[in-house]
Amino acid sequence: MSGGFLIAAPNSGSGKTVLTLGIMRALANAGVTVAPFKAGPDFIDPAFHAQAAGRACYNLDPWGMRPALIRQLAGQDELTVVEGMMGLFDGAADGSGSCADLAAMLDLPVVLVLDCSRQSHSVSALVRGFRDHRSDIKIRGLILNRVATPRHETLLRDALSVLDIPIFGVVPPSAELHLPERHLGLVQAGEHEALEAFVSGAARIGVAHIDIAALANFGNAKSKLGGQDVIAIAPLGQHIAVAQDRAFAFAYPHILKGWRQAGADISFFSPLNDEVPGIKADAIYLPGGYPELHIGQLAMSGNFKKAMREAAQRGTAIYGECGGFMVLGEALIDGEGKAHEMLGLLPVETSFAKRQRHLGYRQVIGAKGGMFQGQFRAHEFHYSTLIRQGEGQALFTARDANGSDLGSYGLQIGSVAGSYLHLIDTMETD
Repeated sequence: MSGGFLIAAPNSGSGKTVLTLGIMRALANAGVTVAPFKAGPDFIDPAFHAQAAGRACYNLDPWGMRPALIRQLAGQDELTVVEGMMGLFDGAADGSGSCADLAAMLDLPVVLVLDCSRQSHSVSALVRGFRDHRSDIKIRGLILNRVATPRHETLLRDALSVLDIPIFGVVPPSAELHLPERHLGLVQAGEHEALEAFVSGAARIGVAHIDIAALANFGNAKSKLGGQDVIAIAPLGQHIAVAQDRAFAFAYPHILKGWRQAGADISFFSPLNDEVPGIKADAIYLPGGYPELHIGQLAMSGNFKKAMREAAQRGTAIYGECGGFMVLGEALIDGEGKAHEMLGLLPVETSFAKRQRHLGYRQVIGAKGGMFQGQFRAHEFHYSTLIRQGEGQALFTARDANGSDLGSYGLQIGSVAGSYLHLIDTMETD
């Protein structure tokens, strides 16, 4: 089965993530092979999607990715189900890169999830505005969420009847449809107790209140998708050891996929379990995550520390992003102001003692002679602060989505490099 659709909402907090999980699992239970995707620079939701659909979930980022990469990732024969981010028309600071842009690029019809908990007849004006806002966006279905009573449902249906848009589901409020959150969003899938029970419960609610059979046969054919393999970021080496556990969980699957397509071997190791990257690796990647939640355990991982320092002495390419960058530094200060010794491979100290949010898309240029050459799109999201940085070569220069100069980012000392930025894709130069 081919085809697909995008699940969006007028705003964040409408319940689309949990409903998406329920829909993906219900479709899978019905024998439909679902290709799950998440719009935008999200590390948390894709792991939940993978659990629900039973296969890897890729990000599709219309601001951060070249259209060719998006079309390649989305060009699968299965039913594509994309969860949007934020509101349908919300994008980067410059207004571009919304999930509406993604829907238009891929010619995907939109299923709009509406939080109806505080409205009745006004829902018609809301949907009309979203339907007519852009002529290249096709809102072809609605899911009414948090509908309190049968009378509430009647009011909503009567108000929407003039718009002639199918209503695929009416979902009542439910304590089951809640996921815990922390400062960077949802708690990671690996930390969610009884995750399978939660996803199964969401699917039961979906089957009870949403027309899953109609969704299975919904969506446009994906004739414009596919194409040749596109490598997002060039491989760091021929054999790349990737840190992977609860402290290092924020690696984009499309980047690892591209490395494999380019011929690199990838192995995984867990610093939290005091595992080492392996002597055969000629490159080591420490992705982002939540090292601040595991500072004590990381500080005590003697085998990991020793192996990383020996790899740096051998000239192994070592790259850390965000949380990985913090761990490459000399010390990480927790929220109580206590310093914990990290790897000491870069002369930096980072701190959570005074939290400050850093958030946004970044236009990036690799510093001359550094580990990364060329132009890239990236994303930054963290609450830690860089309180000390020693001498060394800057890794990147960056601008925000509006083009404002943000100066230099990151540091490189010999074969070791890192920054707070999460690289998304290489950008073609004019």
